[in-house]
Amino acid sequence: ALTICPTGLAAQEAPAGSSDSARLETARETIDYIFPSGTYARIMEKTMDSVVGTMMDSVGELPLRDLAAIGGKSPEEIEQMGEGTLREMLAILDPAHDDRMRVTMQVMSQEMTTLMDQFEPSFRNGLARAYANRFTAAQLEELNSFFATPTGKIYAAESMVIMTDPEVMQKMAEMMPAMMKQMPAITQKLKQAMAGLPEPRKPEDL
Repeated sequence: ALTICPTGLAAQEAPAGSSDSARLETARETIDYIFPSGTYARIMEKTMDSVVGTMMDSVGELPLRDLAAIGGKSPEEIEQMGEGTLREMLAILDPAHDDRMRVTMQVMSQEMTTLMDQFEPSFRNGLARAYANRFTAAQLEELNSFFATPTGKIYAAESMVIMTDPEVMQKMAEMMPAMMKQMPAITQKLKQAMAGLPEPRKPEDL
């Protein structure tokens, strides 16, 4: 049988008949290479320890004027504001903000890692089924043959966590200020796109 991938890409032969279980088992071997047990812990460690810190540093440098524009302030009101950043405002409101965020990230990292460890077997099973749906048995065997090589093992083990590499996350962080600057224009386009929709009801209307 053929399946249409959600992405709209070319369909691959789906598991069918007596080959189902064998193909799924081959896909499970693939997942053992690309998402071995403990991968979530690696991702969470990298994400919470360095990635979130990088993103928070980037957000902290956002000018309050940009945030005010996102909040719908008029150009006249924004013009009257100072040149301060979000970090400077937070330092006034909460002198212990940085320490508070550091403790928050540590606790969240520990708790999310525990949660993800519990969820990981189910996720690995879903990945195996997804690979079995998208790749033929021959393609899966070819992948496994490559992943069994020294270079293949390294590539497979890093393929899921490489997006958390500092080099990648630094570029994503650099995108944040530009994205925030675009938010007022995006918000305006959303309003225009939804102009024909009725207003949502308020609790007092019910």
